[in-house]
Amino acid sequence: MTETGDMKILRVDEVEAVEVSPGIVRRGLPATDQARGWMYDFAPGAEWPEVDVHEGEERYYVVSGEFIDNGHRLGPGSYVVFAPGSAHRPRTETGARMLGISIPPR
Repeated sequence: MTETGDMKILRVDEVEAVEVSPGIVRRGLPATDQARGWMYDFAPGAEWPEVDVHEGEERYYVVSGEFIDNGHRLGPGSYVVFAPGSAHRPRTETGARMLGISIPPR
């Protein structure tokens, strides 16, 4: 990671990947008190291990592949916003990558 003044720059694929569950890895991105970022890679057929309930707002952008979430098929370029208190359990048949941001409750 490179820090220049008030800017941080990193190459996402160089961030250590941590297995969340079989077929799902997470790369933690720089966080602040206002937001937390992450990149998830799902292998074909992977499903989030349990229902994900949000205390704060959560957003994600589908970078590649296709997610199936709450009955919607979400391909590259899809941007999803979940309100505080909402829940979901994403899965994929094809494999997919998402960039997400969690915003803590205020």
